[in-house]
Amino acid sequence: MDLFDYMKEETLKKESPLASRLRPRTLDEIVGQQHILGKDKLLYRAIQADKLHSILLYGPPGTGKTTIAKVIANTTSAEFTQINATVAGKKDMEDVVARAKSNLAMYGKKTILFVDEIHRFNKGQQDYLLPFVEEGTLVLVGATTENPYFEVNNALISRSIVFELKPLKQEEIEELIHRAVYDPERGMGAYHAVIDEDAKAFLADMANGDARAALNGVELGVLTTPRGEDGKIHLTLEVAQECIQKRAVRYDKSGDSHYDTISAFIKSMRGSDPDAAVYYLARMLYAGESVTFIARRIMICAAEDVGNADPQALQVAVAAAQAVERVGMPESQLILAQAVLYVAAAPKSNAGTNAIYEAMRAVKEYETAPVPVHLQDSHYKGAAKMGHGIGYQYAHDFPKHYVKQQYLPDGLTDRVFYEPTDNGYEKQIKEHLKWLKEES
Repeated sequence: MDLFDYMKEETLKKESPLASRLRPRTLDEIVGQQHILGKDKLLYRAIQADKLHSILLYGPPGTGKTTIAKVIANTTSAEFTQINATVAGKKDMEDVVARAKSNLAMYGKKTILFVDEIHRFNKGQQDYLLPFVEEGTLVLVGATTENPYFEVNNALISRSIVFELKPLKQEEIEELIHRAVYDPERGMGAYHAVIDEDAKAFLADMANGDARAALNGVELGVLTTPRGEDGKIHLTLEVAQECIQKRAVRYDKSGDSHYDTISAFIKSMRGSDPDAAVYYLARMLYAGESVTFIARRIMICAAEDVGNADPQALQVAVAAAQAVERVGMPESQLILAQAVLYVAAAPKSNAGTNAIYEAMRAVKEYETAPVPVHLQDSHYKGAAKMGHGIGYQYAHDFPKHYVKQQYLPDGLTDRVFYEPTDNGYEKQIKEHLKWLKEES
């Protein structure tokens, strides 16, 4: 390292964000994640013993994935190399592999490759790494906010251990906030700031498990708050509220939190819990989810889970979908809330869902029998001469406007696809169908 590189590194240390400066250097400095970093846990023991195999670190932002990688870098005797999948290309990976082969051949030294945002690598890039991971040229440490079982090649996963990081607990974030305010070396201690307990609790709560969000709030508060008469910077609850205007919501429109939230939303509507349903609606809206996407899910739920127990539910859902396209936010939240509460509170039946699934299964599994002759169209040229339509009985010519005749193809005449329930309006449908088929 020459003088210019040294000066650059020292400047970066001083000027880098608080969250970066405060990053733990050893395993014992890490706060949280005791389910994988407790002293009796596999990952802790592997890092401490410098016997690490390829791993994938998966979890929400601000939970310590990069921190663990940096600790590995400080602990291991292997060559440690880092690339970011958002900017790295094949040439970067080829250079890493070439150096790793050289280190292994000349010095018997392993290379640990840390790939941040590994889910951003396409299949070809991931495949390129595979043989070098498999033969031991590289020990892979991948970090991702996305579920690796969806975003990382199965072959890489099978050669790695997946460790899931959890959102930090409030008391853990409070510990980091205290360290950030009072640490004179890497924190903001040189500014002679003090933080009130209620401000600390507020920042930790609003961070929602994301340590980086809390530390960014601390840094902003210290740097922008004037000193009091005692010469100190006072981080009060009011200051903390100004520094974090909006709760950090763990919600990525293409990630696990998106699918988990929409799943809970749908299951709450299906389960007739309007309070939970409107809560998850609010959570999605707060995070900026598309109102048209939400409206589509409401329409599907109205058809799939309410069905004919309340046929009006689908009308309400469709009307809401049309209305939000015309109105936009923030007023669309009122329209969506009305539809969600209606669908959640409506009587439920999946008889229609079962009917179409069973009918589709019958079409798939059984030979496609001809439409009964008497139901065939007799209007096109030559159809009548072939006997199409002969024997058809017009339902409106009979009492109840119903006549018993064969409608299903041969071989399926005994099949029942739609079995109405006793819920809501469907009970009337059930009674009506029974009445029709009673002997006059």
